[in-house]
Amino acid sequence: MFDLSLELLLLLIAAGFAAGFVDAIAGGGGLITVPALLLAGIPPAQALATNKVQGAFGAATAALSYARSGLVDLRTQTGTALIAFAAGLAGALLVTAIPTEALRYILPVLLIGIAAFFALKPGLNDADRARRISPALFAATAVPLIAFYDGLLGPGTGAFFMLSFVMLAGQGMLKATAHTKLLNFASNLGALIAFSLVGEPLWLLGLAMAAAQIAGAMMGARLAMRIGARVIKPLLVATSTALALRLIWQLL
Repeated sequence: MFDLSLELLLLLIAAGFAAGFVDAIAGGGGLITVPALLLAGIPPAQALATNKVQGAFGAATAALSYARSGLVDLRTQTGTALIAFAAGLAGALLVTAIPTEALRYILPVLLIGIAAFFALKPGLNDADRARRISPALFAATAVPLIAFYDGLLGPGTGAFFMLSFVMLAGQGMLKATAHTKLLNFASNLGALIAFSLVGEPLWLLGLAMAAAQIAGAMMGARLAMRIGARVIKPLLVATSTALALRLIWQLL
């Protein structure tokens, strides 16, 4: 049993709120919560499992907020979400069977590339564009690949989904954010089920942080829907860059 002081608990709850706010707009909430859980002295596997508990609630809240505003049709996206759920579950179950060292070296490069793309590409706004691939092909390729990665490793999943929705599905920034949160929730939930079997999450702490995540996610989604690409783009660039730098620091 892990014991936390009241001060540390309040700090973790505050981290959950901040993560929910940032994650609802641009992803990357784990940048805040995972280091906070580790600094609290929680073992890495248990910290990752606990992070999935509170992260699933935040992603679900953001996805529902966007759906209520008509940015995501949950009925037509159910099949895609189920694919993401199954792939996230599979990735988490196979985390000990698949070598991931090479990915840890490639990830920072990919994330910096994504940050540069969103920072420098002109014309990225909330307007939809022509699709490059059909919805069925997108659901059969990009979705399971990214969701499997979410269960396997996780960092940068939101950025990868965003890039795919913008470049392949032809969605504007706000719509891409909305769909990213739905699939992020589905893959998170699948990974959480797997982690709960082997990672022993701290459920009470995870649920306490989840309450704060929900509040932060509601505020973040509301801001994103009001301002759109003007807030999503810079925050996505910032979180992708920060995550890349953190991964490089860990490697060094």
